[in-house]
Amino acid sequence: MRIVTTDDSAHVAAGGTGSDSDNTGAEPNDSPQAALGEATFATPVLDRRHWARIVLGPTAVLTVLTALLGFMYLAYIADPEKNLHDFPIALVNSDVGDVLGSGEQRKQVDFGKQVTDALVAGVPADQIDLRVVGKSESEQLLRTGQVYGAIVIPGDFSKRLGILGTGSIVPGEMERPIITLQSNPRMGAYGVGIVQRIGDQALAEVDKQVGIQLTEQVRATLAETPAGAPPPQVSGAAMITLESPIDVVAQEFRPLPSGSGIGLTAFFFSLLLLLAGMVGAMVIHTMIDSQLGFMPTEYGPWSVHYPPTPISRFRTLLIKWGVSALVAVVVSLVFLVVAQAVGMPVDNPLALFLFSVLAMIAVGWTALMTLAALGTAGLLVNLTLFVILGLPSSGGTVPIEATPTYLAWLAEFEPMHQVFLGVRSILYFDASYTAGLDRGIWMSLLGIAIALVLGTIITRYYDYKGLHRKHTAAA
Repeated sequence: MRIVTTDDSAHVAAGGTGSDSDNTGAEPNDSPQAALGEATFATPVLDRRHWARIVLGPTAVLTVLTALLGFMYLAYIADPEKNLHDFPIALVNSDVGDVLGSGEQRKQVDFGKQVTDALVAGVPADQIDLRVVGKSESEQLLRTGQVYGAIVIPGDFSKRLGILGTGSIVPGEMERPIITLQSNPRMGAYGVGIVQRIGDQALAEVDKQVGIQLTEQVRATLAETPAGAPPPQVSGAAMITLESPIDVVAQEFRPLPSGSGIGLTAFFFSLLLLLAGMVGAMVIHTMIDSQLGFMPTEYGPWSVHYPPTPISRFRTLLIKWGVSALVAVVVSLVFLVVAQAVGMPVDNPLALFLFSVLAMIAVGWTALMTLAALGTAGLLVNLTLFVILGLPSSGGTVPIEATPTYLAWLAEFEPMHQVFLGVRSILYFDASYTAGLDRGIWMSLLGIAIALVLGTIITRYYDYKGLHRKHTAAA
């Protein structure tokens, strides 16, 4: 085989051999390369337009993609607490109040309500969605992944504060009243950290205000000592306790079992499904096109290009969708076996397997539809849709409520977030529909429906217009 340049072609057209020699009667080429049957290649002539395509094209595409990639990934991780918005935390006030003093000094107090009002007023509403609920509702919200944590004021809160004030004057044991700060580790380690920081900051201010009020009450009691009676003494340790009377106890609600990767196994399992679906679609697209003769097959130095198969674009896409569905079943089973082998707790293996198949089909069919519609450009669209925009808006590492608002908007429809919600519900929340499994299922079905409709319409339109897949020389 010989590739000739423009000048060579002109020479051949004039009756020459295309060589540099003007001797038309030259002897045949006896070089070792010719003897071995090896092809010789002339140096191609590339004009400026060709060089622009070769050099500037990839550079421009990669510049745009990497700029988008860097912005999306660094923007969502740089300062999550600055981006905090609508972060849901439950507030439970079980305090029944108490009666302090005696005789004419008796009065009804409800320190729990005061703390609740102070927290509602002090917590920034644009950042924290503080939900004042009952204890049973709070536990249900935590159990279904609707809140990241809860602040719980116990029923004897006022009583214990009253005892603390009296105990500072009357000798005896004193116990500081407790407020429990519950975190939900099944919502992710980053969410737990945010809950603890928010709780510490808010309750520290409440503790200070309650301490001021309690100290003033004790001092007022001391001032009422009858004339001639020795004034009661308050020790320095008791005064320090009065100034900071609340004991904040951190507690995990339903701690995760070992092997859960501090709440990250759901994210990485979802990432596996997404990558398997997207990369699998690219592999299926390339290998089937090679077998049908639409592109060459290359393995190292070996290359073969089968004759093009007379098949419509629509039938080609149907074949790819069928292979993708089969691969989804096999790969989902492989992932489940690997999860069991590495010790990852999976309490609902059947639910995880079925949802994995559904999610992979949704991702794979959407990616194949994009490739069928856009060709090579579909690779860039899939990369942007599933990876560049998908991972930062997934909510798997940093909570959606702690990311920029545009990522929260992307999470409404980005495939990665829907897959993550379904997997997290199955692994951590007993496959509860209200914990995100319902959304994961319906959004996956919606993705499949969109892929079927658009893929059918676009490929049938191409076939109707006679836009068949055949080689066309570039200008």
